[in-house]
Amino acid sequence: MIHRHDNDRWKAAQGDRRAFSALMAATSSDLYRFIRRYVGDAHEAHDLLQETYASAWLAIRRYDPQRPFEIWLRSIAVNKCRDWGRKRTVRRIVRRIVRGVMGLDAPEALAVGEDTAGAEDRLDDRRRLIELDRALADLPATLKEPLLLAAIEGRSHAEIAGILGVTTKAVETRIARARHKLSLALNV
Repeated sequence: MIHRHDNDRWKAAQGDRRAFSALMAATSSDLYRFIRRYVGDAHEAHDLLQETYASAWLAIRRYDPQRPFEIWLRSIAVNKCRDWGRKRTVRRIVRRIVRGVMGLDAPEALAVGEDTAGAEDRLDDRRRLIELDRALADLPATLKEPLLLAAIEGRSHAEIAGILGVTTKAVETRIARARHKLSLALNV
């Protein structure tokens, strides 16, 4: 006897929207719980669930109905969660570096990297990240190294001094100079 979901898998793989909707209904609760546990935020989990189903529908012709739909769908969800995690990390790095450049009280520092839904905001974040990458690449190694060790790795000035073989005062000075150069390069 063929189970209803087995039939839906075959139909969905051929582009049948009703069959795909039935598979969504059958998998959404478990998939949402998985994503929710992964990202730790209900709102983000809901968005990622929708993105997972949208991506699955766009790739449905590549789905092999001889394999379990839930496993295929879960792999898409894992990739969406990983992408979300990478974007979140990039936003944190940008915030940490830009806040250091602008100062914690600057409104621009608080706005950069905030989770925004608009495509224009995401494009602006991407543009700012590209500018930041270029500005960081242009820094001399003597300024870039202590800044990255402090801003990205969260190391103390004493640790950085030990790593680079300089004094803590030299680390402080180099980080200040690096942030000043970045602020000039980024026009902030």
